[in-house]
Formats: sequence, structure tokens, C-alpha cells
Amino acid sequence: MGIVNVTPDSFSDGGLYLDPGRAAERGLALIEEGADILDVGGESTRPGADPVPADEELRRVLPVVRALRGATPALLSVDTSKAEIARAVLDAGADIINDVDAARLDTELLRRVAAAGAGLVLMHMKGTPRTMQVNPQYRDVRSEVTAFLGERLTVAQAYGVAPEAVILDPGIGFGKRLEDNLMLLRGLDDLAALGRPVLVGVSRKSFIGKILNAQPQDRLEGTIAAAVLALAGGAHILRVHDVRALKRAALVADAILAGEASAPPSERREPRYAQ
Repeated sequence: MGIVNVTPDSFSDGGLYLDPGRAAERGLALIEEGADILDVGGESTRPGADPVPADEELRRVLPVVRALRGATPALLSVDTSKAEIARAVLDAGADIINDVDAARLDTELLRRVAAAGAGLVLMHMKGTPRTMQVNPQYRDVRSEVTAFLGERLTVAQAYGVAPEAVILDPGIGFGKRLEDNLMLLRGLDDLAALGRPVLVGVSRKSFIGKILNAQPQDRLEGTIAAAVLALAGGAHILRVHDVRALKRAALVADAILAGEASAPPSERREPRYAQ
């Protein structure tokens, strides 16, 4: 899943793709690099970020979705927590709604997803982007995150979302301390046991910066290490900025994990992360 941020203030690439044309070009370039899904976002969810009004978020993302839908058959995801944004982008051809709030505040979003027969990413976040990194605390982060996402999966189904349409995301960096992020990455099998594909977003995140003492643009090696170990732990989808490097790392990791690098093509399965 390649990241296309149409925002002025995202932590890594804010302001680079505010123009819809440039954002669409960026998305098509990520597909050329090997992205299977593009995730378009018009509201930054970095720590401390303020919410964006719905009309402004829609102004940012809708032209990009329309341009990409007219140019590629690749899966298009939109990163939003607002039902009215979900309705508009699904009508414009988006395939997936990626909700960092897991529809806690706007359950109408679930009805919109269900009516469209779209995919849905449910993510765990403690608090809101503005408050999530203000002293987050857990007794057992693995069990708490798994229980939360299990409950949200049940709620989504109650609103008509097909269980096979749901992807679960532990929310690395969203209301988590360094030790919480590491514990979640060690314990992805807990989340995978819920029976749905697991999406992991570690790309350029601050926990990598803390370990390496590095700024976002200098965290590629740490991102690759975290992503490969996430695949080994049961992740199916990687949400990344640096698609080419991560795709190549994922293909090699998957071949090793599957023990099929020497098998004839007819006997190889599809890479786990792309299923």
C-alpha cells in the first residue's frame, strides 16, 4: 500500500503533493514501483495534528481519487474517518476506506462502506491525533489492541460490512510508546488470530527514529527491518512511502518464509502480503 498524502502537514511528506495533479502523478509512480494499493489521505494524523473540516478534506482528496480512478485499475484506498468523505470517494471509484478511528465517532461510515460493498481498514488509536501521544498507558498492549479491534470488527458486521471486507491495523505509532510499538510488532499473531488480514504501517515512524536517532527521511533501513519482521509475524499488507525498496524486501522475505524460492512457478503461491 503506497502512501499519497494530500496534506500540508503530514510528518514525512507534508506539502509535497498538495496539487491534485502532482498527487495523482505520485500515485501512478508508486504503482510503477510495485504498489498494489494506493492510500490517499487529506487529513494529517501525525501526533498533535488538528482536525480538518470535511469540506477541506474533500477538496483535497476527491480530485485525486477521480484522476487515479481514470488512470489505473489498482485498488484505491482513502484514509478518512468521516462518512460524508467516504460516500463521496466511494461514489468516485475508491475501493477501500481506511479509518484510523475504527468508526467510533461516525458509525454512518460503516453503513456507507456496507452499501458500497467496499473494503474497510479498522485501526486502533488511543485518543485522537491531537492527544494520542500524551502519556499513553497500557496494562497489556497486545491484548488490549486485539480486544478493541475484535469488538470493532463485530460492530462493523452489525452495520452490514461483510467480515471478508475488513482489514485490521494495530496502529503503530498511534497512541503508543516505543515499547508498545515493539511489543505489538512482536505479537502480530494475536491480531492475525481474529481471522482477518493485518495491515501494518511502520514507514518512517518515530519509534524507528528513536532507535536510530534519525529524521523521517533517514529511516529507510529501519523501516525495512520492521516491515520484514512484521511479515514474518503475520502481516499481510505494508503501508509505506518507499514502495520500490519495501516491495523488493517483501518479495525476498516472503520467499524465505514460504520456503518456495526454488519451487517451479506453477507450485508457488501468491505472496502473503498481497493476498
